[in-house]
Amino acid sequence: MIRAILFDLDDTLYPSNSGVMDQIRLQMMCYLCTRLHLTPEEADELRRDYFLTYGTTMRGLQINHDIDADEYLAFVHDIRLENHLQPNKELDAVLAGIRQQKVVFTNASREHAEAVLAVLGIRSHFDRVVDIRDMDYESKPVATAYGRICELLGLEPAECILVEDNVRNLEPAKKAGMVTVLVAGSAGGQNPAPDIVDHVLSRVEEIGHLLETIGAAGEQTAMRTDRTAG
Repeated sequence: MIRAILFDLDDTLYPSNSGVMDQIRLQMMCYLCTRLHLTPEEADELRRDYFLTYGTTMRGLQINHDIDADEYLAFVHDIRLENHLQPNKELDAVLAGIRQQKVVFTNASREHAEAVLAVLGIRSHFDRVVDIRDMDYESKPVATAYGRICELLGLEPAECILVEDNVRNLEPAKKAGMVTVLVAGSAGGQNPAPDIVDHVLSRVEEIGHLLETIGAAGEQTAMRTDRTAG
């Protein structure tokens, strides 16, 4: 039985073309250039390398440069969200109709997550925000992060659905036993393998319809969707 829906935050609960992540990446670049005295080209290369190697740029900076994590998180998330996001009444209504526990599972900070949820007008629907600190900075897609969130929630992986915009973060979830849902509209042309992604949505607002389709209010069915729900 599905007991919890775990939602990624950035580029999942809002469209990837909103500009939010573009601004965060600019803040990352500024941090790297000023704190590590890098050129923009060097900073971008390091950012990408750490992201691919450690799951987040911040984790690479912690391990290799002993940075202050709280300072970094505050710096990179210091953006004006209201310039990019607005209340989403459709998503508000969809979330209101989901009976399972709803949790934000993010590699970002709690402060950033709370701010995003507030601007979108959907904070009241979420029972919990699990952020990078709750993961002891071992973030998605590190395998231990998925066991950690289940431990925090007191659930088995098979009792959870993970909704994500990044196939890379869904693969360990699938291996752990979670049901995996890709928000393809935010996926940037990713081509998900059927052994990694159970269901595909074009927009996160379709999650309510998907849950009805797979019977997630009760026992999960064996049904697999290999096309966009809608």
